[in-house]
Amino acid sequence: MNDNRGYTAIAKLLHWLVALLIVLAFGLALVMTDIPGITPTKLKYFNWHKWLGVTVFGLACLRLIWRLFNEPPALPAHMKPWEKLVAHGGHLALYFFIFAVPFVGYLYSLAAGFPVVYLGVLPLPVIIGPDPALKPVLKEAHELIAWAMAFVVAGHAAAALKHHFIDRDDVLRRMLPGGNR
Repeated sequence: MNDNRGYTAIAKLLHWLVALLIVLAFGLALVMTDIPGITPTKLKYFNWHKWLGVTVFGLACLRLIWRLFNEPPALPAHMKPWEKLVAHGGHLALYFFIFAVPFVGYLYSLAAGFPVVYLGVLPLPVIIGPDPALKPVLKEAHELIAWAMAFVVAGHAAAALKHHFIDRDDVLRRMLPGGNR
């Protein structure tokens, strides 16, 4: 960990952009799965959901590369060892989810026989063919890990708010635009 008090502007941009896109994709998933039958609107929402997922995956790749070459600031000295362990575990879980949720969703779409065409113009590689046996497994996996991610994201947000309002340290401020650097 470095001694800088904040994150780089690029780290902040990637953090908040990925967070926004995940919230949009999750919200869209809740809406689209509530639409009965197959309608043009539902199909449009499915495509938007896939495009958001592909974008999250791409940004996650950039974020991981940035993270490998730009050490984050150290956690506050007042944190107990178990709190630091939970914080690191939570961050690892978030990185896992920002890769796993879109990738499993991509595999689910392929197993369902729907290749992904990013933004309607860029066909992504078809790495598995339609598979009626695998389709429900991947659908369930995508949904379960998406809900698990939502739980971890909620914990992450709650921890940031705890740092800000209870601990009164700079953990949240240093990730906010214009925050400590």
